[in-house]
Amino acid sequence: MKYKFYTADVFTDQIFGGNQLAVFPNSRGLNTQTMQKIAAEFNLSETVFVFPPQTSQGTRKIRIFTPVTELHFAGHPTIGTAYVLSFIGEISISEEKQTILLEEGIGLVSVSIKIERGKPVYTELKAAQLPTFNDNSPSVMELVSILGLKIADFRDDKYFIQGVSCGVPFLFVPLHNREALGHIQFNRDCWQHILANHWAPSVYVFCFDPEREGSDLRARMFAPSMGILEDPATGSAATALGGYLAIREEIPNATLNWRVEQGFEMGRPSILEIIAKKKQGKVIEIQVGGSSVLVSEGSMEIPDL
Repeated sequence: MKYKFYTADVFTDQIFGGNQLAVFPNSRGLNTQTMQKIAAEFNLSETVFVFPPQTSQGTRKIRIFTPVTELHFAGHPTIGTAYVLSFIGEISISEEKQTILLEEGIGLVSVSIKIERGKPVYTELKAAQLPTFNDNSPSVMELVSILGLKIADFRDDKYFIQGVSCGVPFLFVPLHNREALGHIQFNRDCWQHILANHWAPSVYVFCFDPEREGSDLRARMFAPSMGILEDPATGSAATALGGYLAIREEIPNATLNWRVEQGFEMGRPSILEIIAKKKQGKVIEIQVGGSSVLVSEGSMEIPDL
């Protein structure tokens, strides 16, 4: 049987940038084993399979696969799937901005789609879970061995190494500058020994030294446990980053904004926009958004299994 698919570049407004994504808009009939094989065949960071909703509130149900495992939530697949479905007319886009609900393993994820001239131009998700924090982090010396850096490259102020999750845990590692970020030589053997079984095995390294005017941070993300050595744009990490940054701001009531550069060292520049809202000192909402570009469409012949 033939299954239609589309590919998109997510968190970019130009083709060949951002994070690649494959979307199968009508996946009825595919089982888990077959979906995992298809994701391995595409060998992208993630491949998404879309199904009819199973709840009265949901717009669509989606399942997200890396080349080696299924994820219960991921940011760029959520953003990209909403973009693709609206672009190809699988979901109606009759207003300048509308909200859909995608059923994911984490629960219902709210996604807003901005429309101009009948086509989607910007997509933004709302984190389904507020951030949780874990201070059981590896030492700087351990991260020196994993990242191939020097002790002097790491910050030791209020921006310290910390695990944060908004559904998917990441280890946040702040550096002093973009030069150190560019010198990372990720050692998978050291990672396997030190972090593979950690609460937050995916390593998100960042600095407040961006390249482009208007950006606030530059980041790189490494996730061998997901089958992703380095990811060019990570929406689920950006939601957690919003929590990490927001709790370090002393203002108790505020709407905070950051623009993050990622993927530049990979030749796939990506821009992720983060909004975090605080009330009485607590983070009450996190949103992550960006642009996407449709790249290709095709079909895959799947034998009956």
